[in-house]
Amino acid sequence: MERSQIEALATQFVKGKIDFPEQVNPRIQAIVLRLVTDLMQAINDLKITADEYWSGVEFIGDLGKEAGLLSPGLGFDHFMDLMIEEDLKAAGLDGGTVRTIEGPLYVAGAPEEKGFARLDDGTNLDIGTVLFMQGTVYGEDNQPLPNAKVEVWHANSLGNYSFFDESQTPFNLRRSIITDENGKYAFRSIVPLGYSVPPDGMTQKVLGALGRHGHRPAHIHFFASAEGYRKLTTQINIDGDEYLWDDFAFASREGLVPEVTMVEEADKLKEKEVDKPYASIDFDFYLVKDLEQSIQGSEVERRRAQG
Repeated sequence: MERSQIEALATQFVKGKIDFPEQVNPRIQAIVLRLVTDLMQAINDLKITADEYWSGVEFIGDLGKEAGLLSPGLGFDHFMDLMIEEDLKAAGLDGGTVRTIEGPLYVAGAPEEKGFARLDDGTNLDIGTVLFMQGTVYGEDNQPLPNAKVEVWHANSLGNYSFFDESQTPFNLRRSIITDENGKYAFRSIVPLGYSVPPDGMTQKVLGALGRHGHRPAHIHFFASAEGYRKLTTQINIDGDEYLWDDFAFASREGLVPEVTMVEEADKLKEKEVDKPYASIDFDFYLVKDLEQSIQGSEVERRRAQG
């Protein structure tokens, strides 16, 4: 079938007879028309059979909440980041900390602390390594930003996240930290473990058919924000992880792999009130000014869990 025929059919199917013109959303109409046209073109070009088509429909029906895993697994989350970065560069807003995907496991409403917070509830210390992470939030002209907000969340030493893992206490390994008068933040936690998609789930079914794994390296998620600045969505990866540059979600990026230092000196252990070596990470955030012009907003509207 020729492209022109497919375009005509797609237009007929999407627009049809418009009975309620006042309800038409031109943006949605344009997006759906393009997607339907391209999907029909793919069916035509690849000679997709009826059996294959209905297997796809059934897969979508079964996918459910795993859509939040399949999206990064097929690179869409990273692709959206690249699109946003292009918009920012065109507007002269590049130069801040590299952004990367949010992922599906943020929970709103984490407790808020000033300057320093302890993230973990102390129950994972027998198998985990204590982590201290600290840094400064900078704004325009590399000036520290007091009262900036650093939201942080990560998995425990088993690769599980509170709220989604009912064995953990509420908001374990989740906090919002307001920077001090010098723009500094710090927290105590445990070194996380990377997670994997459910081995028998719908995401792994697709990845397996593509010959790919569903593992993520150990990482820590952040939102960093301040008045007058664009909200930053990013994460750092734990250096040395075997999946560091083989992340199924394509979230590992240059500039987001800080050095991990193991601290063993007795005086420093005493200062931190720990009885065994701990990991230390220094990482600063650089925010860019927010401009009112036709670029994508820094606050992405999406459904998120509420604690």
